[in-house]
Amino acid sequence: MKFICNKTELSEAISNVSRAVSPKSTIAALEGIKVKLTEGQVELTAYNLEMGIRTAITANTEGEGEFVVSARLFSEFTRRMSGEEVTFNIDDNLTIIISCIATECSFQAMSADEYPELPVVDSERSFTVKQTILRSMINQTSYATSVNESKPVLTGELFDIEDGSFNMVAIDGFRLAIRNELTDCKEKYHFVVPKKALLEVSTLLKDDDEKLCTICTNERHIIFQIDNVLVISRLLEGAFHNYKLSIPGGFKTEAIVNKRDFSTCLERCSLLIDDKNKSPIRCEIGNGVMKINCKTGIGKINDALSADISGETVTIGFNNKLLLEALRAAEGDKVRIRLNGAMKVIEILPLEGESYIFLVMPIQLKN
Repeated sequence: MKFICNKTELSEAISNVSRAVSPKSTIAALEGIKVKLTEGQVELTAYNLEMGIRTAITANTEGEGEFVVSARLFSEFTRRMSGEEVTFNIDDNLTIIISCIATECSFQAMSADEYPELPVVDSERSFTVKQTILRSMINQTSYATSVNESKPVLTGELFDIEDGSFNMVAIDGFRLAIRNELTDCKEKYHFVVPKKALLEVSTLLKDDDEKLCTICTNERHIIFQIDNVLVISRLLEGAFHNYKLSIPGGFKTEAIVNKRDFSTCLERCSLLIDDKNKSPIRCEIGNGVMKINCKTGIGKINDALSADISGETVTIGFNNKLLLEALRAAEGDKVRIRLNGAMKVIEILPLEGESYIFLVMPIQLKN
């Protein structure tokens, strides 16, 4: 077998699929990339039994077949070749000889016989979403997924599509993130995707309003078709929290505040908090001012922010890290903060509309 291809295109393809290579597996083949040669095309596949990525590039090929190659050697040798066109010769013993201008190197591949096939998902049950929107939805919600493996379903994100509304939801028991978009999809979907797969998908999505991502799903797996890259992931099983019951029906206090100013204030408070010195942030909201106080064994800070405040005056405590991560995920120069008293969830929304809703549990303050 032999193929000749563009070095840059091949390096990008290797980089994309390498995200799904298993770092350590009882099946040695899964620690590599499967390469399949067909007429005019080289197909690359990586699969760790939970997530798989497949892509293909055009090439001048001789012969057909498949083999498995070390992801590290494949990537490094290709990337470090001196020219722009690289030639690969694979003999009957699966020895790979790479040549480019005056450089030649070789290493051993292995048989693809033990390499498992990617799961098959029916493409008829599918919908599309703009790549820019999907990336925004993932990036604005992934921070709120749980890291506690005792309830695996919460380590992923819920895709909830019904009546032209697409909600992506993450929750970890202390906070909740919802990102909403309108959709032309007429079917009803309700499934949970692992966070790791979504973060890998996010890196592949392009900032181009013209580009679409096609999503296909069945009861066990999901496929994201992003340009010429296919990402397949298992779905998480279990009952996801009924997030709609957690959204407050109204509010007693609302503060409109500059997001950057509020975030900077919380970052200053972070300097006083570590694993040995923990303390909730105390926030007094009323009379056009948000007063923020923090005191630990390291020191103390008193701060104040001007805000457009309506409703009742309230004093509330919260975890600095949780609120700061929600603010960093929020879009816009200003955010609305809604409260229903000292022991009800803090609600963060955009200045207009409800394209995102972030909820954070408060912390009871000592008198």
